[in-house]
Amino acid sequence: MSELIISVSGLRGILGETLTPEVAVRFAAAFSAAMPEGKIVIGRDGRTTGPMLRSAIVSALSASGRDVIDADVAATPTIGVLVRELGAVGAIAISASHNPPEYNGIKLFGGDGRVLDAESGAKIRDAYFAGTNQWATYDKIGEVSSVDDPHAAHLEKVLATVDVDAIKAKQFRVLIDSNHGAGGLLGVRLLKALGCTVEAMGHEPTGKFAHTPEPTAENLQGISADVTGRECVVGFCQDPDADRLALIDETGRYIGEECTLALCVRQAMETGRTSGPIVINGATSSMSTLIAKQHGVETFRSAVGEANVCDLMIDKKASYGGEGNGGPIDPTVGYVRDSFVGMAQTLALLARTGKPLSELADELPQLSIQKSKAGVSAERLPEVFDKLEAKFTDAEATRGDGMRLQWSDRWLLVRGSNTEPIVRMIAEAPTADEAASLCDQAAELLG
Repeated sequence: MSELIISVSGLRGILGETLTPEVAVRFAAAFSAAMPEGKIVIGRDGRTTGPMLRSAIVSALSASGRDVIDADVAATPTIGVLVRELGAVGAIAISASHNPPEYNGIKLFGGDGRVLDAESGAKIRDAYFAGTNQWATYDKIGEVSSVDDPHAAHLEKVLATVDVDAIKAKQFRVLIDSNHGAGGLLGVRLLKALGCTVEAMGHEPTGKFAHTPEPTAENLQGISADVTGRECVVGFCQDPDADRLALIDETGRYIGEECTLALCVRQAMETGRTSGPIVINGATSSMSTLIAKQHGVETFRSAVGEANVCDLMIDKKASYGGEGNGGPIDPTVGYVRDSFVGMAQTLALLARTGKPLSELADELPQLSIQKSKAGVSAERLPEVFDKLEAKFTDAEATRGDGMRLQWSDRWLLVRGSNTEPIVRMIAEAPTADEAASLCDQAAELLG
């Protein structure tokens, strides 16, 4: 039986094993008890288990005296926008992001429309373990309402970040692969609003994934062939809750998730949309850092995790940010990783430069990032960190969010995952062999 993974931003587990209706009810009740008075938004990705969890969570919230606004199928960044637009005090997104179909999860939002910060999330986690709830009496049970168009406000905000007419004039043919998650509903609508001819794959939110959900090169090989076969200028590939975006260029080459953020940072820098620094996390490629440096813009690195990036963005008054898993964060839209921001701003870059995506990708700083993982107990990590620091004495070592080793032209991060019972090893270097070597050496120490 797998472990239920509980973090400050929510939980994930395998349905019927660690994640059950009882767990969902207890977690939603603890969340409700910790939040100020007001309505709570709920939405889900397309997973087949979403409707069942939605029923359990709505019941828990109603029984806690909460009025619930049900957005039904909606992307995670859309739920963040809805919280602010509807004046709710928080939200619950039912999704396991890129995890396999047997998983589902719960992600928590505050009234500011962003994933809960670490302090607030820790209180709810503790309340869950303590069994905290505030069940209402029969005459104070909450009511459930729906939203006529849960995607409209988000669409408007994303379109406001780009020159819509310039993109329309290009009449791009594009492919979007939502893999039967939540992204197709707004994704197709956005691309059509930008004047694109849209080749949509997996846009129906059935949760019956056509391929492994994580948008990696290995999982998207069939999509690459579709991009070239249908003569598209770009392939946009979302994860099930649509907060991550991977790119495929017009030649069918997998550009990936790391390049998504770097290309969006370039677009922001060259159009003068930045009035402050940018923030990325410790596992994100230095491509964005180097692009920002070319424009005299400072970069700050946070701990891994969307909430940590957003905390530092707010603290540093950053004008842009994101994570290298394909999640740009444009604060004018919201403090949530957003694949729709990525799609619109990538098209804006294509339209403005007149260059194909392959050329734009080749113009990025040429670095190679390697990601691997191992099933190692978290209790062993302090011992492993000591070994890493002793082995790589020529690197600047920092602890806190795992162990990060920084050299002048490369880095290595080893940390326990927040969403899976694994240890992640991420390295970046001038060449793929050098990056892979760093991960291999870390793996040897992990045993």
